[in-house]
Amino acid sequence: EEEEEMDQESDEFEASEDSAREEDEEAEEEEEEEGAGDTGLHSSLVKTGAPEPNDNADVPSGRQNQSSSSSQHTHPQMKRKLDHGPEVRPFPSGKKPCPSPTGLVPYPSTPTTFGDLRAANGQGQQRRRITSIQPPTGLQEWLRTFQSWSGPEKLLALDELIDSCEPTQVKHMMQVIEPQFQRDFISLLPKELALYVLSFLEPKDLLQAAQTCRYWRILAEDNLLWREKCREEGIDEPLHIKRRKVVKPGFSHSPWKSAYIRQHRIDTNWRRGEIKSPKVLKGHDDHVITCLQFCGNRIVSGSDDNTLKVWSAVTGKCLRTLVGHTGGVWSSQMRDNIIISGSTDRTLKVWNAETGECIHTLYGHTSTVRCMHLHEKRVVSGSRDATLRVWDIDSGQCLHVLMGHVAAVRCVQYDGRRVVSGAYDFMVKVWDPETETCLHTLQGHTNRVYSLQFDGVHVVSGSLDTSIRVWDVETGNCIHTLTGHQSLTSGMELKDNILVSGNADSTVKIWDIKTGQCLQTLQ
Repeated sequence: EEEEEMDQESDEFEASEDSAREEDEEAEEEEEEEGAGDTGLHSSLVKTGAPEPNDNADVPSGRQNQSSSSSQHTHPQMKRKLDHGPEVRPFPSGKKPCPSPTGLVPYPSTPTTFGDLRAANGQGQQRRRITSIQPPTGLQEWLRTFQSWSGPEKLLALDELIDSCEPTQVKHMMQVIEPQFQRDFISLLPKELALYVLSFLEPKDLLQAAQTCRYWRILAEDNLLWREKCREEGIDEPLHIKRRKVVKPGFSHSPWKSAYIRQHRIDTNWRRGEIKSPKVLKGHDDHVITCLQFCGNRIVSGSDDNTLKVWSAVTGKCLRTLVGHTGGVWSSQMRDNIIISGSTDRTLKVWNAETGECIHTLYGHTSTVRCMHLHEKRVVSGSRDATLRVWDIDSGQCLHVLMGHVAAVRCVQYDGRRVVSGAYDFMVKVWDPETETCLHTLQGHTNRVYSLQFDGVHVVSGSLDTSIRVWDVETGNCIHTLTGHQSLTSGMELKDNILVSGNADSTVKIWDIKTGQCLQTLQ
């Protein structure tokens, strides 16, 4: 039932976004039809095409004079406490709503009479009236008498009138009166305050609010508003933030909103388990694919056919083939337009992903380059020669050599300050690359270490001994030993306190590294 509710919520979310997208198209058509008559459009939540706000045709003569004296006396024989309702005040002097880029300026004046209120709400000529019968004799005389009374006397008369009405008549009065007090408070607020109020809405509700009127649509597309929503959900910065596409003056598409919706759809697809027609990327023929990297809309695959291939994740087509290694490619890293590969020919190569050009060839290792990790402008490589090397990818120079393992280095992580390596000598080591010193040797595994994760606080290592160990990087102590897999853990991913491990036993497990508990097993 919970999964069905989540799916239903996802459908509603996407439906809201589709409706909001249609709103852009409809708004552009309305702009052409309405011309300059839009300036007061969003002054009310109820839009009925009324005359201009200063049209007080429905206000009986003399009301303005009588209303000025309405607060001077209170009738002593009133049956119930007079409820004047909340006081409605205009903006203080010197404080005005932020100007709208579309010219949609909220109606600034505060209505003072019921007729003014109807006109301001766009219902001066559209108010519901009973037209099936003729007005009773004496109605106009009664109205003139009513207008001659003081404010408290009018209230007392209305009290008596309501008490003498039947429920259907009271219901009719409510239907007439209630819409008159609906106010678009969002449009009356300064833009900063309006955005602050909208920030408390859930994304699905925010999309629905965007369909209220054009001014709300402008606010609901605010890029900073959606950036905060992304931050709350832990969504990273959009991969390719381009200049915001302007649909029409005042309307634009937020890249943060697009990132949120994209992540939402990915989450929904994972929950539903629906798979679209898979794209099969063919290019390495019968050779083994040894490494795979994803970045944006690109996929890079390395193979023992001595090449790497760059693929489009959108079309599934091979964009280019990187040729230059004289041995099989066994490790790779990619960021933006830079690809780095390691090979059995004992070299690393730095490539331009756009052109396929080899920028640098890095020499130094004396055996296969089996692993690497790229951080900003530096890459750390691990080799079967039992050493690690730190390289500058701009200059192609080897900056540091880390020696201490006594067997092949199989996995490495680098956060810019410390290097963590795992090797076939059953050890995990923590290094200071600047001084080339080993800070900690983490001992506990009883077989080769094949995979690592490092978040700056915890080191997580996976081994052929079937266990996963969680270490404190500062003290070097083992915090948890995670057991449950039946073979070697060849790949892991860590985010916050959640660890996902892939194992040769054909299962994927999800762990909480703070408690050491296995949360789910996927098989």
